[in-house]
Amino acid sequence: MVPAMGQGRTCNLCEAMCGVIVETSGGAVTSIVGDPDDPLSKGHICPKATALAELYTDPDRLTAPMIRRGDGFVEVSWDEAFDAVVDGLRRVQARHGPEAVGVYMGNPSIHALGAMTHGQLFFRLLKTRSRFSATSLDQLPHMLAALQMFGHQLLVPVPDIDRAHGMVIIGANPLASNGSMMSAPGVKGRLRDIQLRGGRVTVIDPRRTETAAFADEHFFIRPGTDAALLACLIRLRLEAPNPWGNARRFIRDGDGASKGDDVDVVRAAVADFDIDSVATFTGIAPDVITQLAARFVGPRPATAYGRFGVCTQDFGGLTAYLLNVLNMASGALDVEGGVMFTRPAVDLVGAARLIGQRGSFGRRKSRVRGAPAFSGEFPAACLAEEIDTPGDGQLRALITHAGNPVLSTPDGGRLERALPGLEFMVSIDPYVNETTTHAHVILPPTTSLERSHYDLVLNVLAVRNTARYSAPTFARGENARHDWEIFTALAKRMAPHTLDERSSSPPRPPWSLRGRLEAEAIGAIMRRGPEAILDMLLRLGPYRTSLGKLKAHTSGIDFGPLQPCLPDRLQTQDHRIHAAPGIYAAELHRLTARMSAASSSSTSSSSSSSSSVTSECAAEAPSLVLIGRRDLRSNNSWMHNSPGLMRGKNRCTVLMHPDDAAARALHDGQDVALSTTTGRIVLPVEVTSSVMPGVVCVPHGFGHHRSQTKLGVAHAHAGVSVNDVTDGARIDVLTGNASFSGTPVHVEAADLPVST
Repeated sequence: MVPAMGQGRTCNLCEAMCGVIVETSGGAVTSIVGDPDDPLSKGHICPKATALAELYTDPDRLTAPMIRRGDGFVEVSWDEAFDAVVDGLRRVQARHGPEAVGVYMGNPSIHALGAMTHGQLFFRLLKTRSRFSATSLDQLPHMLAALQMFGHQLLVPVPDIDRAHGMVIIGANPLASNGSMMSAPGVKGRLRDIQLRGGRVTVIDPRRTETAAFADEHFFIRPGTDAALLACLIRLRLEAPNPWGNARRFIRDGDGASKGDDVDVVRAAVADFDIDSVATFTGIAPDVITQLAARFVGPRPATAYGRFGVCTQDFGGLTAYLLNVLNMASGALDVEGGVMFTRPAVDLVGAARLIGQRGSFGRRKSRVRGAPAFSGEFPAACLAEEIDTPGDGQLRALITHAGNPVLSTPDGGRLERALPGLEFMVSIDPYVNETTTHAHVILPPTTSLERSHYDLVLNVLAVRNTARYSAPTFARGENARHDWEIFTALAKRMAPHTLDERSSSPPRPPWSLRGRLEAEAIGAIMRRGPEAILDMLLRLGPYRTSLGKLKAHTSGIDFGPLQPCLPDRLQTQDHRIHAAPGIYAAELHRLTARMSAASSSSTSSSSSSSSSVTSECAAEAPSLVLIGRRDLRSNNSWMHNSPGLMRGKNRCTVLMHPDDAAARALHDGQDVALSTTTGRIVLPVEVTSSVMPGVVCVPHGFGHHRSQTKLGVAHAHAGVSVNDVTDGARIDVLTGNASFSGTPVHVEAADLPVST
């Protein structure tokens, strides 16, 4: 009998970065447990960790390249697949120009070291600026606020949860996410420690989430009104003693655009957000708003934290900015127990001073609707229209990496209809899923246990400065390829000095000398492999460590808790915090207009209702709006083929308050039709007081009923895609981030005739 062997590594299936020990025997995983010596997770793991083994042994996982032939796929060699990809991309670019090839990077990209080191370099070789990613479906508002205020898109303030004296959590559910954009494994224990220190945990959310149920208090808030609440809390905080605290020393004075001191600009901008009007708009009682404001006063103010619900709404950009301002105004910025900036071993922020890539915003606009680009990427909500709208610059080819935008982008049905119209599509993905099924070529990379790993991005957002390298648990098969090997092979074929003369496609126009030099430099870097690049970045980082040292510390190295680092950490040109960027002024005006319109509508409705109680309109059920949710055992659609994670009751249901269900004569477990101007889905209803009246809640990532996919477990738990009813036209007008939350919906019994 072969004895079991244990190997330590990082679980890279979500943002938590839990340290695990994987025991193997005879080439199979026998157990996965938490690593008690990991300095970040300290032995904690969540149910997702077991899926590392299931992904490795998944019979539906592709292990060889696939090319479309007729109505299906056939297995081919890597050389044939690579040649087909390069021929297809060259052909499209020769006919329509470089911009005709689009790129979509999915969420799992940041969980793969090779994709981070080599993927971006390959896409630069394509010379296309038609780029999209999951960033604008998720976190773009936080990144834009970081860029505008602190000078770098990754300089996001992270709650110092391990020393916090209180937290106010808005639109976030860290007990399900393990702390998105706040990598905090074992977050429940960390929140409990706040309570043991005498602090309070408060959750503000339209749903009583798992985090809200654990918290000391929870208050419902109407979806999409968070910015008004934050503006009011800032106004009240600025009226209290000692506003700004230590942050005041780092805030810039005004310039010609702001016409005065940034602090004065902020004070004037929030002056009109009085308690009564904000209470009416948000649904939070005036006395509760006063209580919340008091949390941010004193020598140990609460820390404000918001995530997915903050970002995915009409005022996502403004809300993310106001969260930062509230933490600054309360004196919680850059102090222990407040919100702080990380200093990771691979310092992508500090490296900006050398490579000059801090991020950018609004330099270009999308072709169809004129949405702003962020750091070279257009909003993912624009992807479908860029494919199916004719005209100069129309996308004719698409590369997807580790993404399933048919299920993850708003109005996914439109994208699903658009993809077959592409002249060429290639997907770097281990599955035939709802998106990759439309590809002409699928290139499957190795899975987590077959490749090395280091979290380049997530350590920038962790609640403690640690570093851990993961060696492969299993050697990759002879016919398998790592993602970085796929990108490198394609780059060699795409580079100008290695053009394949056997190609039947027209050659691309000659490259300039500068282009050739850039391509040669990129090729030289890519040939080094991810470990060599990682070692270089570690040696250049703040701790001057190395890959060799990380390999010697198999459970990772602890560089300690977050530390105050202003003003040194700031990346703005003047080395000051920009507390009042001009782009947010218009959003505040738009918000006050929305509040006025809502107030007028409410007054009109009350008057109409009281004057015509017997009218037919008065008997109509109240209107509903949609919000999303996630589960601890899920991470978007790509975890739904795991038998262990999908076990149990159906999670693809719509939550509805008892009053709303009664108004529609609906009962628990009944199939209902949820419809919008975009589409219609049918799913069971769960009648529960965990959602506030007027709100319904549906999870994302489901919709695995498409017959052409090859996902056996996911197909057996198909559910429906909430993005078949969300609207691609609804985006945060400032950032371009998708506005999933707050979509107006109609819900009725599924057996009723379809409403027109």
